[in-house]
Amino acid sequence: MADSSSSSDAAGTAEAVDALQADPAAENLPRREGLGLMLGLTGGHSVQHFYDSALLLILPHIRTAMGLSDPAMGAIVSVRAVASGMTTVPAGILTDMFRRRVALMLAASMFFLTLGYLFVGIAPQYWAVLLAITLTGIGTSLWHPASFSTISARYPERRGLAMAVNFSGGAVGDAVAPLVIGVLLGGISFWGLNWGGFDWRTVALIHVGPSAVLGVALVAFLKSGAVGVPTQTGFGEYVSSALSLLWNPRVTGMMLLFILRAMVQQSFNVYLVLYLEDRLGYNDFVTGLHISLLTGLGVLASPILGRISDRHGRRPVIFAAMLMVGILIYCFPLADSGIPLVFLLALLGTVAFPVGSIISAAALDAAPVGVQGSTVAILFSGGMVIGAIAPYVAGFINQSAGFEGVVLFAGSASTLAALIALVLPFGRRNNTTGEGEEPA
Repeated sequence: MADSSSSSDAAGTAEAVDALQADPAAENLPRREGLGLMLGLTGGHSVQHFYDSALLLILPHIRTAMGLSDPAMGAIVSVRAVASGMTTVPAGILTDMFRRRVALMLAASMFFLTLGYLFVGIAPQYWAVLLAITLTGIGTSLWHPASFSTISARYPERRGLAMAVNFSGGAVGDAVAPLVIGVLLGGISFWGLNWGGFDWRTVALIHVGPSAVLGVALVAFLKSGAVGVPTQTGFGEYVSSALSLLWNPRVTGMMLLFILRAMVQQSFNVYLVLYLEDRLGYNDFVTGLHISLLTGLGVLASPILGRISDRHGRRPVIFAAMLMVGILIYCFPLADSGIPLVFLLALLGTVAFPVGSIISAAALDAAPVGVQGSTVAILFSGGMVIGAIAPYVAGFINQSAGFEGVVLFAGSASTLAALIALVLPFGRRNNTTGEGEEPA
């Protein structure tokens, strides 16, 4: 069953990547080089999300080992988000100004993730864990502007689909990580084989090798990753275009939506893990299996929603997705275990993760040529820094009102985002070949 699902996911993603080759802006690249770049960036995004999602399964063990309260555990996620948000803006500026050094930016992302997980594994006290998590947040911030801006500039006519394919890579990482980490932490008992798993520090240290190797590989294989991507003609022009983003209502509107989406994810996902383990008594593997559902179907749904948004506009897709996320979250108290819970998580996974790619594409639609990195930086910095408050606040809610309170908090944020999407300006779509009307 798993093999069949993986094959279908891979086939769907491959078809979507093939469809991108028809974009006029991709014609200046040899087919193999363009395909290699897209697959490389998507694969790297998968690894980056694997590392982010792994932390969710490790957090309960850190809480137990260090005797942390719910707010203190939520603060770990908040610190990571703040670190990522604060370094995303300079990362976006560097991406736009040094476009032909994109591979180095991506490799630096992997380096900080490597260093962060190394320090998580050896951290003696809570403050050291916070420092380590800060490094992982920096690693995340370096990846998104470099990767997303390159993809956006490559495929302006199919930006929604291109961003969605890349987000599918992230969804793969998010779906696989809980399963792998669940086994590493909880062990296995199968056909007479009984293995108790590793402790959380060892699991953190296991992450050091793969990200280090990937960082080196990115430098080696993505040297030409910026060929054909337009840049600003001068520093003055870049500054003027970048500053215009700050009062561009379409960009700031998408940042607001991204903030609300981040609040939903960063509050709900963290305390869902605690709910599954503390309230329902699931072990690490079963918890990981359930968490993987939050993004598993998103691998298939992302390209579909991306293509729909290219053809029919971003607004209806964003509105419908955020409204559905809110409704599904509200339903959690009614489906607290068994098949109903699995079904609900799978449905949530089809929209909660993919909608981020559509919001990103909508912001990049409005961005002047040459400042795509800064646009992504503004989007993610707002989502990370302001959205970082959510896990800490949700910690107090979970402590006083239980998971039902977190459900109300996250569901309300998602519903608000859906309503705001109805009134925000979406306007005309910018691309490297000119401007076209955004479909109604």
